[in-house]
Amino acid sequence: MKTHHPPSGTLLRRTAASGSALLLLGGLTVAPAAADEASGTTLTVAIAQQVDSFNPFTAQLAVTTNILRHVYDSLTTVDPETGEPAPSLAETWETSDDGLTWTFNLRDDALFSDGEQLTSDDVAWTFTTMMENEAAAVANGNYVSGFDTVTAEDDTTVVIELDEPQATMESLRVPIVPRHVWEPIIEEQGEAFADYTGDDLPTVGTGPFVLTEHARGEHIRLEANPDHWRGAPGFDELYFRYYSEKDAAVEALRSGEVSFVYELTDAQITSLETLDNVAVNIADGKRFQAFTINPGAVTQDGEEFGDGHPALADRTLRQAIVMGIDNEEIVQQGANGQAVAAGGYVPPRYTDFHWAPEGDEAILDFDPDAANAMLDEAGYERGEDGVRVSPDGDRLELRMHVHADRPDNVQAGQVIDERLADLGIEIDNQTVDPGILSDALYDAEYDLIFTGWTVNPDPDYVFSIHTCDALPTEPGTMQGDAYFCDEEYDELYAAQLAEYDRAARAEIIHQLQEVLYREAVVNVLTYPNIMEAYRTDHVASLQLEPAEGGNIWGQDGYWAWWSAEPAEGAGSGGSGVSTGALIGIGAGVLVLVVAGAFVFFRRRSTVEDRE
Repeated sequence: MKTHHPPSGTLLRRTAASGSALLLLGGLTVAPAAADEASGTTLTVAIAQQVDSFNPFTAQLAVTTNILRHVYDSLTTVDPETGEPAPSLAETWETSDDGLTWTFNLRDDALFSDGEQLTSDDVAWTFTTMMENEAAAVANGNYVSGFDTVTAEDDTTVVIELDEPQATMESLRVPIVPRHVWEPIIEEQGEAFADYTGDDLPTVGTGPFVLTEHARGEHIRLEANPDHWRGAPGFDELYFRYYSEKDAAVEALRSGEVSFVYELTDAQITSLETLDNVAVNIADGKRFQAFTINPGAVTQDGEEFGDGHPALADRTLRQAIVMGIDNEEIVQQGANGQAVAAGGYVPPRYTDFHWAPEGDEAILDFDPDAANAMLDEAGYERGEDGVRVSPDGDRLELRMHVHADRPDNVQAGQVIDERLADLGIEIDNQTVDPGILSDALYDAEYDLIFTGWTVNPDPDYVFSIHTCDALPTEPGTMQGDAYFCDEEYDELYAAQLAEYDRAARAEIIHQLQEVLYREAVVNVLTYPNIMEAYRTDHVASLQLEPAEGGNIWGQDGYWAWWSAEPAEGAGSGGSGVSTGALIGIGAGVLVLVVAGAFVFFRRRSTVEDRE
């Protein structure tokens, strides 16, 4: 039997005056000092993306999952120092020698925010519901795909029997919900559950915060859970305020109206670096920016739909398009150097699983001469205007959907437009709002489209969305961002999921990325750096993930905002919040590392920022 015990790691804390960084250590299970109840301290974060749903069974947009991670605990979490699996609701776990029986031993001091005790019945019900209800499996169904049964042996023991080994068993990042709350909801909603948005507040969870208020397009409020088993958070509230324009959010940071802003551009970071009481955090990226080529959209039953350019079904054309684009140029022109040129699906911060084409594997390196020769040989002749025509007579004029709200995407799109013109491919550069882009993706009414995913320490999910089973059941219901189905890929995906040896599994995951690279449907351009800024006069300390070179926003745990402590003299944030009139009273998130960080809610949200 293999047994996992809690790690002995420490929390890395940093307090900062502008331009400095200090180190403070504390135990992982030691709570930060509770905020003075009279002060009503509030940590205020500027956000732009609308949430897709507060239903933890279906929410997939990164902004929502980041918020819900503070509301619902999972069985395991991530050690913020090492990135390795760490205890959460499960204190220890063990597996049988054949890897098919997993026993999770729950902590006995976890309470839901309504005062009810969490038991193994809540865990078993959560997983079983995902196994039996297709709508409940939208966000995290890959985690239970190999489950046979989930049994509550006693109040603190959960036994999971698998059909076959499953490598993600130590990374079960599934929100555990209270059965007494969610069972009546599912029964009442029936077939409509997939569209249930979970707006009945306050939420009931075991996390360090309780979601209490949401005004769409205005704000989201979370209140500290004083009885959280890990200890009360340092701030009384987390307050997320919407800004439709990033420049407006940056100005709010300058004035002290908010404490933290993320997803900044290089120009915005540069403008903030010299300000008093403002510090920036630049971390290694954990997401990729890509463009997807429409190879021809079909449902799982083989129904064709959409209006993608028919020539894009030809892998030779798709490969030539990739060969005509210089990812290093995208880094410099699109991201002003604040990114890493990409090749594989997994960012380099995840060293085991990262893959980049080298040597004989690098068949699609930037080589416009070779790309033109490929197209000539394949019969794509140039017309009198220089634009090629396919062997079937279809002119190569391709629509490209680009996020208008992301400057790096806009600039990258301009580079791609110019480079593909060198191949005799004319681009209709459609720089559009996120909702229009999402509609085009789900309707398969695009040729090239910008996409992106956040990759977790265990990358299983971002590979699961490219299996044949992830094709839409009907038009408009896709879970991924490409209409991709490949027998070799599916076999490799199943093999990596069944492999417990990390090195052997990493090699299979490398092969998965090689297939995606070769087929040239989802084409990774860059791994953008994470660029954030915060008020150093609002917060005293906070945990990065990972401890060295890590990020604040988008952590796999909730370390940053659970551990954050108010700076001395930080203002009260209690009054006026419900009206959206909170001014200048945030407590910011911090840690200084200056380095030279859906249901794809269909028809409602951008497809760029997901995890």
